[in-house]
Amino acid sequence: MATPFLTSDFLLSTGIARRLYREVAADLPIIDYHSHLPPTEIAARRRFRNIAELWLGGDHYKWRLMRVCGVSEDFITGDRTDEEKFKAYCRVLPLAAGHPVYQWSHLELRRLFGIKHVINADNADAIWAEANDALASIDCWDLLTNAKVEVACTTDDPVDDLHQHQAISRSTLKTRVLPAYRPDKAMRINAPDFASYLAQLASVSGIKITSFASLANALAARMDFFHTQGARVSDHALDTPLPSAKIAPEHLESLFAKRLAGAPLSDGETSDYVAGLLHELGKGYAKRGWVMCLHMGARRNNNSRTMAALGPDTGYDSISDTNFADGVATLLDGLEMAGALPKTLLFCLNPSMNEVLSTLSGCFHEAGVLGKVQFGPAWWFNDHKDGNLQQLKTLANHGVLGTSVGMVTDSRSFASYPRHDYFRRLLCRQLGEWVEDGEYPDDFKALADIVHGVSYANAKNYFRF
Repeated sequence: MATPFLTSDFLLSTGIARRLYREVAADLPIIDYHSHLPPTEIAARRRFRNIAELWLGGDHYKWRLMRVCGVSEDFITGDRTDEEKFKAYCRVLPLAAGHPVYQWSHLELRRLFGIKHVINADNADAIWAEANDALASIDCWDLLTNAKVEVACTTDDPVDDLHQHQAISRSTLKTRVLPAYRPDKAMRINAPDFASYLAQLASVSGIKITSFASLANALAARMDFFHTQGARVSDHALDTPLPSAKIAPEHLESLFAKRLAGAPLSDGETSDYVAGLLHELGKGYAKRGWVMCLHMGARRNNNSRTMAALGPDTGYDSISDTNFADGVATLLDGLEMAGALPKTLLFCLNPSMNEVLSTLSGCFHEAGVLGKVQFGPAWWFNDHKDGNLQQLKTLANHGVLGTSVGMVTDSRSFASYPRHDYFRRLLCRQLGEWVEDGEYPDDFKALADIVHGVSYANAKNYFRF
């Protein structure tokens, strides 16, 4: 007999899993330490005119699914009406059996609006009416509050003035919305607008940037400002492999001077520059007690035609097979030798790197710190049932599962928080199966401590929130 769809026992395959979920995980607050939620929308207390705007307005996970199903772009990012776009999504979603977005979409309907309809063309009108009726009386603050989001970190450039964050901190919103420091533009030395970006950075930092050393000083000054605004985490999109040898300061200065003179750097020179800059930034993070997040393994903007039409972050990225192990190990070791290794989270889109990162993480530690360098949770293309379970098992095999800071949304959508519920169910499922198989004792207190830590407390303590 088939199991009913999306019951209260969804993904919970054992009695101990169900008990752990209901008594420990289900009602815990959420620490969302890496997201792309727009602080401008939070400060403005954005309302959504309908379910299409909430679901399809910027969510490249859903856009990608629709394109694969042959939906034309006018129903995705084009000029069709919101209702037409929504119905196009409902029409093709039934094809996506096993896809995490299929399960997430149904979880979102139930958690956000109490709507239990199966998403398909026949139910599209009813879902459209019921969801829009619910959205008429709620805004993005309500979505954060109802999901019990205790902390949400946005993604912010060092030149940002963070005035939206200041406005949010003065508001009555219960969720703490904190900036996260993302200096990608300072790392992209070959970008056509690099010189103009340096001018912006010099202006806001008050430091004239004429050398690599002065660039590092300007970025450090912005760290100080971000710290006063509550920032405790940095984030880096690491799209190029790092060198396996330490970079001399004079080499970095020559590379920076070459670029300021207008000459582009070679791929190898770019890698040297990025490694040197990350070393300087890492020292700054360690000094301030911040966490450094390295997101590796994305191959971005694969479709040149759509990149020209739609721009980046619109659903045309994929997994890279680049090997980051040697360079990242060298970076971490260099910071460790300098006595300046910050807490660090290592993410990679390529699951073939799971064992590499999980074992590398265990090479760096500090007395009194749970998991100083961590193998980060399943991210982006890995954030599905198999990917989450694989990450949990790999961490358990090579590290210590109970030290994990748990999942991350990496989302631009205020509707994404049921993904935490999805992850917590999978965590409880895996622990329950180990108990059922006799691989871990039926010790509810010990199991509850793991679930509470991984779902909530570890992140709160690790990031000092």
